[in-house]
Amino acid sequence: MDVVCLDMEGVLVPEIWIAFSKESGIPELKRTTRDEPDYDKLMKWRLGILKEHGLGLKEIQDTIARIDPLPGAREFLDELRKEAQVIIISDTFTQFAMPLMAKLNYPTLFCNTLEVAPGGEITGFKMRTENSKLTTVRALQSMGFDTIAAGDSYNDLAMIRASRAGFLFRSTDKIREDNPDLPAFEEFDDFLKAIKDALNK
Repeated sequence: MDVVCLDMEGVLVPEIWIAFSKESGIPELKRTTRDEPDYDKLMKWRLGILKEHGLGLKEIQDTIARIDPLPGAREFLDELRKEAQVIIISDTFTQFAMPLMAKLNYPTLFCNTLEVAPGGEITGFKMRTENSKLTTVRALQSMGFDTIAAGDSYNDLAMIRASRAGFLFRSTDKIREDNPDLPAFEEFDDFLKAIKDALNK
């Protein structure tokens, strides 16, 4: 039995930090895992910027409330879930993701948790497990599942390469150039067909 493992941001919904960067007027927050492979380093850097500007969870959640899934993402996910079990494996946080999950018809989500002070300051973060995307794929495989994985960023590559089939979706030129053997897609229709073909092999 196959389980399809998908990244969330950049694949199904816009990048939360890029949207918040635009709304807050802080260009440094546009940096994502497409740019920085070390997620721990990236998050600590982000929290430092938030503290410097006096911004907390509420401000980010206000931005998230205005974010909609990428055009066609819900329809893609609804169709895919008719074909296979799907798990969204994301390095985002429950405090960010739940409003977006409602807009995607509540798919299964594995992600992390923020540590938030009573006043709303984000003081830290708790990762679900080390190398969570690869660890999750390996755990599924240990239970007898085959995995098909897709994402757009550096932190998706390990789970993609560990899976029976793997794809890039709306990734960067650099990541595509560095991984020419990975099929890469830009449109949901083509992406869905590729996953369905892989499921039927």
